Amino acid sequence: MPLILPEKIPAFELLKDFVFVMGEKRATHQDIRPLKVLIFNLMPTKIETENQLLSLLGNSPLQIEVSFLKTKSYESKNTPKSHLDSFYLSFDDIKNTGFDAAIITGAPVEHMDFEKVDYWAELCEVMNYLKKNATSTMYICWGAMAGLYHFYRIKKLPFKNKLFGIFKHKIINNDLLLSGLDELVNLPHSRHTGLDDKAIYKNSNLKVLLEGKKSGVSVLKDEKDLFILAHPEYSKLTLDSEYKRDLNKGLKIKSPKNYYNKRGEVVVSWRSSASVIFSNWLNFVYQETPFILGKTER
Repeated sequence: MPLILPEKIPAFELLKDFVFVMGEKRATHQDIRPLKVLIFNLMPTKIETENQLLSLLGNSPLQIEVSFLKTKSYESKNTPKSHLDSFYLSFDDIKNTGFDAAIITGAPVEHMDFEKVDYWAELCEVMNYLKKNATSTMYICWGAMAGLYHFYRIKKLPFKNKLFGIFKHKIINNDLLLSGLDELVNLPHSRHTGLDDKAIYKNSNLKVLLEGKKSGVSVLKDEKDLFILAHPEYSKLTLDSEYKRDLNKGLKIKSPKNYYNKRGEVVVSWRSSASVIFSNWLNFVYQETPFILGKTER
């Protein structure tokens, strides 16, 4: 939640570029209601992803009302139909609704060209809708690649070896979305592709926030949306499960870097950073979103 301060107090000017602050006049005229957040869950392990995202969204003192969106053009094979029917909506159900915020998750389709993904046309329709009808959207991993390709034509580039593990990132540009983070930020990665970093830096609409020596540009934003190439939502054993799954399939894969200690135990080193990033993003949405939801395109 933002600090409510008199606008003439010296701390207001001092803090406004580093933490969320709100003037007393604005605070007294602000109506409060739950934030409406839409999650477009493209992950095959939908229930696990729900739990991961909700644990981070629930870490905020804000009231949040969550809706889940499923693809109509592709039927998930790994989640019970009863679960999807009970808790998920289709685009037709929400296309006349506004949202304060949205999250588009990753998906295990990195090796495919975007246009060849079964639900690509539907995803583009949703992304266009969110640009006009959500205050901010957080795009995660492949979702971030898809969003950056769709809106800015930033190309996806294959890695020689999978980027797999916990990697350090430096803050490249100060931003309120990074407020409270340490100078070195640990985030999980599990991907076979990256982005054309040179094209990102050349695009004046994009601001790089976090970059890693091994992972490249990993967190960036445009005027309203946040793109995260990492998986900050991952729980303690997610990478461990992925590693064991691939070993059982007979795939050639190295163990996740900077993840196990010398005794082979998982050491969580990213969760606090993930909480800060999600909380800052929700705080940004809370301050920018209108009380009466409608088209918010800038």
